[in-house]
Amino acid sequence: MADPIPTLQASDPTPAVVSALEEHGAVIVEGMLDAEMLARFNAEIDPLIEQARPDRSYLNPALDMFYGDRTRNVTGIAAKSRMFATEVLCHPMLLGVCDAILLPSCARYQLNVAQILDRGPGAETQLLHRDEAVWAHMPRPHPQLQLASVIALVDFTEDNGATQVVPGSHRWPLEREALGGEVIKAVMPAGSAVIYLGSTIHGGGANTTAGDWRRGMHLSYVLGWLRTEENHYLGTPLEVVRALPRQAQELLGFAAHDAIEIGGGYLGAVDLSDPVELIATGRL
Repeated sequence: MADPIPTLQASDPTPAVVSALEEHGAVIVEGMLDAEMLARFNAEIDPLIEQARPDRSYLNPALDMFYGDRTRNVTGIAAKSRMFATEVLCHPMLLGVCDAILLPSCARYQLNVAQILDRGPGAETQLLHRDEAVWAHMPRPHPQLQLASVIALVDFTEDNGATQVVPGSHRWPLEREALGGEVIKAVMPAGSAVIYLGSTIHGGGANTTAGDWRRGMHLSYVLGWLRTEENHYLGTPLEVVRALPRQAQELLGFAAHDAIEIGGGYLGAVDLSDPVELIATGRL
């Protein structure tokens, strides 16, 4: 049998969350979004979800199969939800964990993916996978590339498709596959988040209910010198970026990755300057 996913509270010290994450590869943090934040965020994204089509086509057939035709996806959230860009993206708990997991291997980290996944009745179990597999060309061994989370915007239950996680799999060799008893469902109340490493095996659960949609948000951060899955430079119009706090601009990738102090170089400059500084001074 697999170990359970440890459960902590958003009020617990960040080092306790990091310790549980490093040991088990995943941790549930209850109260990540309090009731007031949860209500505001759901109200803000309600119209976006209503417009999303569950039967849309994606980038390639593999993604069509991965998401299926019973999931309403909303991407590019930073351009569509100011609350996401200013509060959820910059959540102190998440960034504190990112500092511990990612900063040892980069000068700054950035947003990788932020999307709403509203999985409807009939949504099938996703293929179990490691998120870091998208960077297939990265030699091994390598440091942790990514910190990911799924935030429950409604209660995640056994029946409505709670995220499935394989605790301890972040230490497994690539060829090892999870057995049935090693897969644990991240059952948790709305406002909670299951936080996991990019090297941890996981996947969306099947929604076997008659009429309940399982609304969640996938939110992940990645080393600042890797290309992100979502293209935030094109997905977030510059006029929106200019109106965001600097921390949000940096997390969206509108800041140079400057590793000069440790003998590295710089990435993402514009006119040999830091784009976030050009935005601040009105030159971009």
